[in-house]
Amino acid sequence: MPLDARTLEWLWFDRAARDERVREVVADVLAEHPPPVLDDSITASYFVAGRSLTLEAAADSYTYHATSGVKNPPAGSLLAACTSKTVGVVPFDATGRMGLVHLAFPLKMMQHPDGTLTSLDILHTVAGPIMFDVYESLDCRLVGLRMPDHVIRTFPGPAYGPRGLRQMTGFAADQPAFGTILKPTAGITPDVVGRLVEQAARCPLFMFVKEDENLYPDLDYSPAADRVRQAMAVIERAGSERGPLGIIFAPHVSGAPHQIMNTVLAVLEAGARAVMFSETFAGGAVRMVREKTKHLANPPAIYGHNAGIGTRTPHIWREVIDLLARLEGIDFRQTAPVRPGTPFLLPYGQEWTASEEVLSRPLPGIEPTMIVRAGGLDQGNIILNLMNVEHRGLTEGVLFLAGSAINSIKNAAGEPDPRLGAAAMMEAIDVHRSGELADAPIEEHLRALIAVAQRRNLKALREALRQRYTV
Repeated sequence: MPLDARTLEWLWFDRAARDERVREVVADVLAEHPPPVLDDSITASYFVAGRSLTLEAAADSYTYHATSGVKNPPAGSLLAACTSKTVGVVPFDATGRMGLVHLAFPLKMMQHPDGTLTSLDILHTVAGPIMFDVYESLDCRLVGLRMPDHVIRTFPGPAYGPRGLRQMTGFAADQPAFGTILKPTAGITPDVVGRLVEQAARCPLFMFVKEDENLYPDLDYSPAADRVRQAMAVIERAGSERGPLGIIFAPHVSGAPHQIMNTVLAVLEAGARAVMFSETFAGGAVRMVREKTKHLANPPAIYGHNAGIGTRTPHIWREVIDLLARLEGIDFRQTAPVRPGTPFLLPYGQEWTASEEVLSRPLPGIEPTMIVRAGGLDQGNIILNLMNVEHRGLTEGVLFLAGSAINSIKNAAGEPDPRLGAAAMMEAIDVHRSGELADAPIEEHLRALIAVAQRRNLKALREALRQRYTV
């Protein structure tokens, strides 16, 4: 059935363009009207567009439904101490129905007897149904959280952070750190995992190798603990080729909470030094593992894979989710690579900047999270990413993760050859170190890189660029 032009216009609406503009406006307004940091509360900031209610009325509705459910509680009462309050309203237009709302949610209603909180406690309160599920909300977004320092200090944070991970593996603070992903990503047995890990372990380029989120831990033909034993055995055998540099292998862990913890204990017993969760769909798993393993001499590093984060970010901004994930204890978090043209993977633009900032900025008592540039990272854009990281002083805190750019580059026999992909990456790094492309505009970077590879007869780089790009 043909659709009319008006319907097609609605269906083709570019939400990304609107989201970018919303971010620009909100950032400007927050700079002028920052929310308060209160000693007894968590302050949540929302961008709100209501169908009929003013911002003040919407805020009153949030405070009523999300906390005590009592209007005008008696002053000085426990009810009053457990009821949120409006601490700022900034309308964007004359209707008074669109703008920013700042709400203070009291610690009294959510803080555990030992003074701690979890991200689930916070999100359950500040991102509940009254904000997002009622028809009245034409748009509502949780755009920021402010916590007092004494609350931030109660969180465990990463077990290692970038500095600890580099100490674990022997990578210097100014040495670019690379990682890769096992491919094929599913349908593989422990012996195949061992062969794939061995290919990465024999290359000193890599500090980290992980399984894909599509490889599940509890498979009759491929138990996670068996995969770890194979991986650790080949890593040990490759030690002589790596010299002083170690490598971290992270198996994928998923399932119900009791299954997750059982799997974590099994892979740690098998020798794993890291684990990976798709924590968007495993609420509380990161905190559970951090708390259950903190007594160990070498607790596991946690890769907090953000697969599925896009199901949340239309309503909860990515930097809020990433802040909470960092506080709960992730050591690695994926953002996206710098690349010319349109982005392949979110985040990009201001969202990308905000996410990397919240993962790396100083927080009291909390280690930074290692930023993982991944999702289309390859030999054609690695130099752009190296330049960006060096310019921002982030080299120590960034891991460059390349999957298909390493494992899917084919050799002369037409077979995927990770050694060829890694060699091509190392040749690209050498070009970066030469400074030949330092002044090339981002739009001309790829053509300039291809020209350098041809002129210097960098065979692996030339082949990788040929396979990944049409120029």
